[in-house]
Amino acid sequence: MKRLGLLMMAVVIASTARAENTTKILDCMRSNVPPTLRIQEIEFDATDRSGGTRVLRGRVYTLLEKTSSGGGLVRAMLKISEPSQFAGASYLVRETEDYLNEGMYVFLPSVNRVRRVSGTFADGALLGTNFSYNDFKQLQNAFVGSSAQLESTGKIEERPVNVMLFKPIPAPNAQPARYNLVRTWVDTKSCMPLKADFYEGEKVRKQLTASPDALQKSGDYWYLSQVEMRDLVEGTKTTLKVLGVTAGHELPGTYFNPQLFYLNK
Repeated sequence: MKRLGLLMMAVVIASTARAENTTKILDCMRSNVPPTLRIQEIEFDATDRSGGTRVLRGRVYTLLEKTSSGGGLVRAMLKISEPSQFAGASYLVRETEDYLNEGMYVFLPSVNRVRRVSGTFADGALLGTNFSYNDFKQLQNAFVGSSAQLESTGKIEERPVNVMLFKPIPAPNAQPARYNLVRTWVDTKSCMPLKADFYEGEKVRKQLTASPDALQKSGDYWYLSQVEMRDLVEGTKTTLKVLGVTAGHELPGTYFNPQLFYLNK
């Protein structure tokens, strides 16, 4: 009986330590989003099954907005500039402390209106790439709406990594998320993801990879200069490249306003 009690105590202590480590890793990942406006020049290279490639270019605007509780909420906006048929297409992420009221919005010039991104639409292709709206959100280190757990540790190309499990938190009366699990290998030094497997049931449907050589710094903040997302079933892939990073000097309020975000240049 005493042995059983000691065993249960050890399990509780281990579980608490794992939860504390999980929180530290998430905080470290989020700390790569600066509290002032950052602008990234980006390029999507989307390759179809026949090898044909389509290129999209634009900008990503991000910052971490401080809250009254001392935490921070991610703000991120993507705006496409090329090619001409997609110019002006915009996507906004407004993280909230209540994931049920999280704001994701998309503006498409072809329909000339803002649409809220939710449900299965959030797992749809972002402008025809292999990245979904949810994928882009998580690349900006916005994890509200997912539960996280430290699974194990390991190495990628001799770099120590923490292996994290992300699972969607079911919303009331909503359809299940397309991916029931995302297993992510997070570099321990930079707290950036070097690999992620996206599971449909028991099968890995998509895989994100980044070379440690792609780890770059802008000031005190890490980012990945190139990541690749592959659909392992369709045989397609999209490479996301960061071509340049600058600090913004404009007042950023309208960049993250759901009614005005797509009007900024």
